[in-house]
Amino acid sequence: MKLYDVPRKTWVVVQANTDGPVASHNFAEKEEIFFDHLDGMYSFCKDKEGMVVHLPAWAEVEIVVDN
Repeated sequence: MKLYDVPRKTWVVVQANTDGPVASHNFAEKEEIFFDHLDGMYSFCKDKEGMVVHLPAWAEVEIVVDN
């Protein structure tokens, strides 16, 4: 699913290596990211260490389901 289809405030798993905006953190496949909201073409997210990261809105992700 594309990130722009994910509800706000959701943990997601990145499905493919992708680049954020220039001088931004790159994302590895299977990395878990907390998606807060979209901000134009990119998103405001945090990784597991609490660092702000910016996934592209069109990134392919899967929602993390708690068991």
